[in-house]
Amino acid sequence: MPSPAPQFTLVVAATLTNGIGTKGALPWRLSREMAYFAKVTREGGPRTSHPNAVIMGRKTWESIKPQYRPLKGRLNVVISNSIASVDDLAPVSASEHPTLLASSLESLVAGVEASNAFVIGGASIYTQALEHPATTRILLTRILEPAYEECDVFFPEIRHSNQWAQAEHTDLEKWVGFEVPQGVQEEKGTKYEFQMWVRKQDSSA
Repeated sequence: MPSPAPQFTLVVAATLTNGIGTKGALPWRLSREMAYFAKVTREGGPRTSHPNAVIMGRKTWESIKPQYRPLKGRLNVVISNSIASVDDLAPVSASEHPTLLASSLESLVAGVEASNAFVIGGASIYTQALEHPATTRILLTRILEPAYEECDVFFPEIRHSNQWAQAEHTDLEKWVGFEVPQGVQEEKGTKYEFQMWVRKQDSSA
């Protein structure tokens, strides 16, 4: 009997105005934040015998440099209606975990075998995931300053939502399973903070 599909966790870095990208790329280059992203998506969350999965749209996949995709140590899932087969995702480098193609988030609920399923973009996939009942938490890196006003792609607003609440930092560390720097971090002139938000009816998770 196949394992039940995991719940979705969004992983995103966003400014105070919810900017997440500009001209198809990240407007910041933060090595410690990227290391956190890599560790969370590879090792974070409750574990089973299956690897974690990273779920992304076609544009996010294409924004990853070819030598770095698929993201290693994770099951890579690309959501697209315009790609006919996984072979069309080339160049796909060798990896111990395969790359899968899916037509929608809903199709994944039926049984992607992964310990945890992390949705990593882009904007339209984030929006779909936020509306999906299987999405229970958001691992948000809040970019505090500078404003990065050049952003032209945005994450939906969750701070004033009646569906989402910010969790305590200890809950973030408990869920990911490792220590996470607390409070405002600074790197290359950019200030940011690691946060976790949970769906309110799932706040005890």
